[in-house]
Amino acid sequence: MNPRQMELLERVRSCGFVSVEALATHFGVTMQTIRRDVSQLEEEELVRRYHGGVGLPSSVQNIAYPQRQVLNSEAKQRIAQLVASELAHDRSLIINIGTTTEAVANALLHHRGLHVVTNNLNVAMTLSANPDCEVIVAGGVVRNRDRGVVGEATVDFIRQFKVDIGIIGVSSIEADGTLRDFDYQEVKVAQTIIEQSRQVWLVADHTKFSREALVRLGHLSQVDCLFTDMPVPEHLGAALREAGTRVFVAGQAGT
Repeated sequence: MNPRQMELLERVRSCGFVSVEALATHFGVTMQTIRRDVSQLEEEELVRRYHGGVGLPSSVQNIAYPQRQVLNSEAKQRIAQLVASELAHDRSLIINIGTTTEAVANALLHHRGLHVVTNNLNVAMTLSANPDCEVIVAGGVVRNRDRGVVGEATVDFIRQFKVDIGIIGVSSIEADGTLRDFDYQEVKVAQTIIEQSRQVWLVADHTKFSREALVRLGHLSQVDCLFTDMPVPEHLGAALREAGTRVFVAGQAGT
């Protein structure tokens, strides 16, 4: 994406729907140029065209995994480095499915004495390169689209463990603190991780504050720490304060 397309995507996420005419006026370009930008973003499954404008993709289907891998990758890396700086050595973890949690795994390559349970084969492959990290892979059905492991066998496997910290990602954080995702099986695993973790650390870049998703995963009151890349919007700040969740913003001190 070029800078205009990146800003266009941010405006759509902030507003939910923006007319082509308004976008053309804002950027000082022709409506034809905006339509070309929107077509490219739609091909990447980042937005959806509607009559007269552009809006967010469906709330029932996630963005394809290859697009999520590169989307906001720099922000995810900063979040991951922040998590690594807060995480002590010699800890037990459960890490779930997600491109941000995969970035966290990469940031933990030099941590010592880690014991990591995961249902994410990408996380397992990454951390297997750390000679001072024991990696335990959950059993279940492997999804070929993102190498996530899900299903009842996965849930049963994770229930055998009680770890220091569960590190999870989500697709959506609503204004009232509700956490949502798209896949019911993936949500069941994440809920089990929350139950089996003494602390829960949520990693989510700022785009998750304006998304919608279908399945309820949980609530911010179940989360001890939120790691993100930008200050949270005011409407979400109230829910975080009520939940007692600590917020860490990459590049800023925890609050």
